[in-house]
Amino acid sequence: MTHVDEHYEPERAGRLLRTERDALIPLLRAAPDEAYAIRTCCPGWTVRHVLAHCGSALTRVVESRFEEGVYSPESNDRDIAERADWSNSRVVDELERGMTEAGPVLAAARGRLDGVALGEWVHAGDVREAWGKPGAYGGDGLVDALDLLGQFSRSASSAAAPPLHADLDGRDEPLVLGTPDGTRPPARYIGDAPTLIRLCAGRPLQGTRYELAGATERELVLFG
Repeated sequence: MTHVDEHYEPERAGRLLRTERDALIPLLRAAPDEAYAIRTCCPGWTVRHVLAHCGSALTRVVESRFEEGVYSPESNDRDIAERADWSNSRVVDELERGMTEAGPVLAAARGRLDGVALGEWVHAGDVREAWGKPGAYGGDGLVDALDLLGQFSRSASSAAAPPLHADLDGRDEPLVLGTPDGTRPPARYIGDAPTLIRLCAGRPLQGTRYELAGATERELVLFG
């Protein structure tokens, strides 16, 4: 169950998906077929695998199909395998439909499914990273993504993560992750927002610069 605070915006997750849709889908449509075979930072997954996973995950949201074990590694692999004979264009079609139609379902769930939208946005960054495109883990959706990250960090699934105060470049107020429990002081991060996303998503950190005190990189991985 995701913690929902008094500042919760039910439209945020859907807005993040639509913002990312408008940026990502034209990039995918313009790419040659061979680009879909490029490996990503997700172990064993090409760009096509990532996109097939993203499209299937959103289709489950749109169709409210959440059988036992959904979104497990085994379930994800089955979803990808079911799309093995689809054209790349069809894979993108499904993704575009999901990014367009999932918003109302996410809003009605009142935060319980918002992690799906955040994961989709991070995977879009994985694709940009694999293709050497600018804007990985950033762009127009970053503000909503950071708010969802804060929300997700206070959910039951992230209870073991240490509290963190993140002083982000260009942001006046620190982003607070996790829930202080009195057992340890909050850790401190100083750096840019895309690098914080990389830390929390367990993505590669080569070429980044930041300061971290009071926690290890491994402790900050909330999802991956």
